[in-house]
Amino acid sequence: MTNTAPSLVLPEISSARLTGLLEFLQSAEQLKDTLRSGTTANGRPESTAEHSWRLALMVVLFEPELKDIDLLKLLKLALVHDLGEAISGDVPAPLQTPGDNRQERERRDFLTLCEPLPADIAEELLSLWDEYAAAVTAEARIAKAFDKLETMLQHVLMPRQEASFYAFNLGYGVDRTDCSPLTRQIRDKVDGLTRALMEDAGRESA
Repeated sequence: MTNTAPSLVLPEISSARLTGLLEFLQSAEQLKDTLRSGTTANGRPESTAEHSWRLALMVVLFEPELKDIDLLKLLKLALVHDLGEAISGDVPAPLQTPGDNRQERERRDFLTLCEPLPADIAEELLSLWDEYAAAVTAEARIAKAFDKLETMLQHVLMPRQEASFYAFNLGYGVDRTDCSPLTRQIRDKVDGLTRALMEDAGRESA
């Protein structure tokens, strides 16, 4: 059976551009080994790359509800937002403090990661990173909300924790998830799952 599909016309790029893109991609692989404080459902430490993947998957799943949102930009924000952690690592939410310069450090590390890239790509990625950090645009606000919600959903899947762990989650990122009726609705559902686990944990420790 012959392949009748038309051939694709994708022109070659310069050797220098190709080298820069692949070098960045190889460096970004470090995110697979950047561990977060949470675990998978089986108790294995979760990587930041896995978190970013599932965040992007959330965007795809909720696409029909994301009216007037630039979906491609939202996906890019989801995939770019934690890339700086490939160098600086993840700081768990309970350990984050005002004035710890975490955002500045992650931006500096993100710039280091982007050094091999062609100038136009580096400029675009930095613009996306800054947009996410500022959390002013609709896409950045949704990305921030989904980021918190994905984390909370992962916490629900983790092996049983102490009641205090679930109590922390009930207050986690409320300012971000309160940005729209949709994210509030998702939050209510996740909070319900969290409360049930907290009650079970409380009964077991009593």
